[in-house]
Amino acid sequence: MEWLERFNQSISYIEDRLSDEICYEEAAKIACCSVFHYQRMFSYIAGLPLSEYIRRRRMTAAAFDLQTNDSKIIDLALKYGYDSPTSFNRAFQSVHGVSPSRARMEGISLKAYPRITFTISIRGDAGMNYKIEKKNAFRIVGVKKHYDMDVEKSFAAVPLFWQETVQNGLIPELCELINGNPDGLLGVSTCMNGKEFDYYIAAATDKEIPKDMEEYEIPACTWAVFECIGPMPYAIQELQKRIITEWLPTSGYEYADAPDIEVYPEGDQTSSAYRCEVWLPVIHKN
Repeated sequence: MEWLERFNQSISYIEDRLSDEICYEEAAKIACCSVFHYQRMFSYIAGLPLSEYIRRRRMTAAAFDLQTNDSKIIDLALKYGYDSPTSFNRAFQSVHGVSPSRARMEGISLKAYPRITFTISIRGDAGMNYKIEKKNAFRIVGVKKHYDMDVEKSFAAVPLFWQETVQNGLIPELCELINGNPDGLLGVSTCMNGKEFDYYIAAATDKEIPKDMEEYEIPACTWAVFECIGPMPYAIQELQKRIITEWLPTSGYEYADAPDIEVYPEGDQTSSAYRCEVWLPVIHKN
């Protein structure tokens, strides 16, 4: 499977550079997707963030070095990308539970995290309702937050942005703007390049832009639109994971260079019957 081969090739790139600088852009290029999508896909498939995988692998290699040669700790810190022995010591202890100096001692228990290899196991025990739709460009208006930290950490911060928007009393105002399709409040991740992105809480609308809000044009695209049923946020998080690990690898599609969209219609989001949608931008594989 070509998709799987590309992802495993990106892992080979990372493994070859555990003692060198690892460029996320290069790893994503090998996997034929943006850095934004690469980090999200890795996290869903591997079950841990890309940054954590790299940290564990480097500390596994560092433990082998400590037990098989007399390398100085300061040299190992630099070898594995740490600016100081202190930061290296902190990372090492977080993985192994002991300091690098103690790791040299006979009988000390250490952890080894092996290289990951991606294989796809399609469960098929629960259906996913979806449709493929082509849609012209459309305009959204809403509030925006820019995230320039690691994508994985940024997405952990997005729920706080929703809480902030609710607390500021902006949700009713956003709902009043809705007069287009998708019909509902939108969560939109707009930047597909590098490690930065903008996240909008917005509405599809042709109305005037209220004070302290911004507009953005979603480009014309083909979308895989998935139905999600269940309480938020668990149901949509689980669906997104299944889309990446089960649907995308065998669908004949791959990510397009367009935003990810979540559509939240009016309703009780704590209900087991609540329905929302995930819009995935896709293109046919070459």
